Amino acid sequence: MTTSAHPEFETLLYTTREAVATITLNRPDRLNTIVPPMPDEIEQAIGVAERDPSIKVIVLRGAGRAFSGGYDFGGGFDHWGESMNTDGRWDPGKDFAMVSARETGPTQKFMAIWRASKPVIAQVHGWCVGGASDYALCADLVIASDDAVIGTPYARMWGAYLTGMWLYRLSLAKVKWHSLTGEPLTGKEAAAVELINESVPFERLEARVAEIAAKLCTIPLSQLQAQKMIVNQAYENMGLASTQTLGGILDGLMRNTPEAQEFIDIAARDGVRAAVERRDGPWGDYSQATPERRPDPSHVIDP
Repeated sequence: MTTSAHPEFETLLYTTREAVATITLNRPDRLNTIVPPMPDEIEQAIGVAERDPSIKVIVLRGAGRAFSGGYDFGGGFDHWGESMNTDGRWDPGKDFAMVSARETGPTQKFMAIWRASKPVIAQVHGWCVGGASDYALCADLVIASDDAVIGTPYARMWGAYLTGMWLYRLSLAKVKWHSLTGEPLTGKEAAAVELINESVPFERLEARVAEIAAKLCTIPLSQLQAQKMIVNQAYENMGLASTQTLGGILDGLMRNTPEAQEFIDIAARDGVRAAVERRDGPWGDYSQATPERRPDPSHVIDP
């Protein structure tokens, strides 16, 4: 068995091994936080795997000690340049146009994972928060380490559900709770409420994902594609697209309330840590949690 490198990307690695393509988010020094061109590159990498007739299964994972810390908001909108700003200030018209357009909307980049005809397994460890949870939950199967932390802190400040996958994967009672409180789940807790498929000790994570991928590869590709299509179509018939349209618009609005602007001002002036401490301190979770409620920092994925 051999591992071969394929296209060169700035923010991720793409490799194949037999019938499995692995996409690894590769900004480990920044917890694989999402900045341009990562959304576009994930969409492109999915396309490479889709067009390769030898590939049956796609694995999405993160290098270092996290799947991903979500969007990098330390620079406000600076990462997005003139696509979100006019004369150095946030432009609400540009924001709306960006998030609602097929070619630029972040939700559409997430949904490349959902739209892929081939099954995608998200291998989650460490932090999987904010927009990163959208990436993971767009996958067909999500396998996490027991100590992973999955959540949407933007439920408290600076955002709204984007892909809607939290809504469609959880019961009404659970999604109401997490949408209003923003409280996170460990990998073990997420599996227990069926937000994700399974959690395992970190030491078994890569082997378990490889085992599932290998089993899927014994099934004809057309069979995998047919089964994925029928399940996805059922959820799309529930109004997934309209939910996502509203989510993108609300997300933009919630990034630009007076409170959200103050949040970004604090991050710019005093650092992201100070802004996050103010947001999450009263709840005692995410980075403000006790060690047993945070991912083990020694759990590292070597790309």
